[in-house]
Amino acid sequence: MKKKISQVVIKRMPRYYRYLSELLEKGTERISSAELSEIMNVTASQIRQDLNNFGGFGQQGYGYNVQYLHDEIGKILGLDQVHNLIIIGGGNLGHALASHQTFHKHGFFVKGIFDVNEKLAGQEVNGAKIMMMSELDTFVKSNKIDIAALTIPKEHVQEIANHLQDLGIKALWNFANVDLTVREDVVVQDVHLSDSLMRLTLNMIQNQARNQENE
Repeated sequence: MKKKISQVVIKRMPRYYRYLSELLEKGTERISSAELSEIMNVTASQIRQDLNNFGGFGQQGYGYNVQYLHDEIGKILGLDQVHNLIIIGGGNLGHALASHQTFHKHGFFVKGIFDVNEKLAGQEVNGAKIMMMSELDTFVKSNKIDIAALTIPKEHVQEIANHLQDLGIKALWNFANVDLTVREDVVVQDVHLSDSLMRLTLNMIQNQARNQENE
């Protein structure tokens, strides 16, 4: 991708894919930017601008072919490829991620789970074996691992992230409540669950305040 795409646009692309998937399930073959705008609560102009970053995909007077646009956005998101993933942390969150049923559908395969708790060694979660951290280096070197999910305490996450980078892993999915420092060629996607919950309560409080003003 030659053109640098803003993070705001990148954040919207999975939403496009999700809504287009739902349209396909309903049997919708064609949709205009105005119709897609109503579904997604994004202006038609913004939709056209977003998609023009990647080539457009629409035809004037026709709109978008839903199957084609769905497939093309899937390619943009890398869903036409297989991505091997490991999980660092075999606790409740690690179990939940490994058990997620839609990962395989989108080409994400959990190849292994790693922990320091010897009681977990040898257990399997949705076909992924829990191994000890001492086995990590050999496993990563002998398997093409694209992504590492970090579901460990924040006290250890930067150290583990540094080691994963040394092993050549270029993408970190960070569930620890801490901001990581990484090399320029490594990407991080942070999932701060508490931040998300606090944004929810802030929006709830603001909504309640607006309702009170209108009473």
